[in-house]
Amino acid sequence: MQISIPKKTLDTRRAGHDATSFKAVALLSVRRIVAYLVLTILSIMCLFSVYVLIVNATRTHEEIQQGFSFIPGTNFVNNWNSMMNCGLPVLRSFANSFGIALVSAILCVLFSALTAYGIHMYRFKLNRIAFVFILFVMMVPTQVSAIGLIKLCTDMGFVGQKNILVFLPLILPAIASPVTFFYMKQYLESILPKEMIEAARVDGANEVRIFFGMVLPIMKPALAIQFIFAFVANWNNYFIPQLLLSEAGNDYKTVPLVLAFLNDNSNPATFDLGRVYLIMLFAVIPLLIVYLIFSKFILKNLTSGSVKG
Repeated sequence: MQISIPKKTLDTRRAGHDATSFKAVALLSVRRIVAYLVLTILSIMCLFSVYVLIVNATRTHEEIQQGFSFIPGTNFVNNWNSMMNCGLPVLRSFANSFGIALVSAILCVLFSALTAYGIHMYRFKLNRIAFVFILFVMMVPTQVSAIGLIKLCTDMGFVGQKNILVFLPLILPAIASPVTFFYMKQYLESILPKEMIEAARVDGANEVRIFFGMVLPIMKPALAIQFIFAFVANWNNYFIPQLLLSEAGNDYKTVPLVLAFLNDNSNPATFDLGRVYLIMLFAVIPLLIVYLIFSKFILKNLTSGSVKG
């Protein structure tokens, strides 16, 4: 038996459906406009800060004190000469910071991935306890453990060294990063099927080959984004280097320590804002380079991490 619906009723339903669709499209368009507007404003604010840094790096101390100018100055060469003759090894401080940040970031992401893989794949009695303990360590501020770290490094003879060993207390503790581990663990849970690992074991692959040949390639997006975070954190680290490198001499200072020393200079005859801004400008360049190299993995990281299995 066929039931016929009046044409008037069909037209009413169709009109209601079209109205609902139009409202949904209009609402989506408004949301997009608002989102793009907010993102544009935030982008302009970030780029404006960088532009201010570039402009002030080319101006004199007196010009900077007079206020902001959209037009770059002509004092870049003089600021460069002032930076090179400030009494501190600026270029060496860049090398020190780059070496510490690079080695720390590599070891941090590698050992965090190893730990996350072990907690995720292996089932043992203390598995849950180990995971909770690492999360608990994540809530402990760096300042709380600083006293114990300094005492331990002093007893081991690292503090006051006049060689590369003085950097070990900055590199080794950076390996244990609970935040990086937690991110890696969550990423593995969303992207790594345990059946694939079990199949590789059945085929005769050992654990080292499985991790470096199968797991790490899958984790490339997560490794890249965490490498950026770890590099930036170690590059900008000031608190711990100030405590551990104060007795090592100027040749072992990092970029944040050099900037702090120049900013704390209370002698008006030698204080130069143009020099400080120029060092800050060069201090940002390595961070931009690292970000540009690894930024292509960010979108992959977000999309891959949002898919289960």
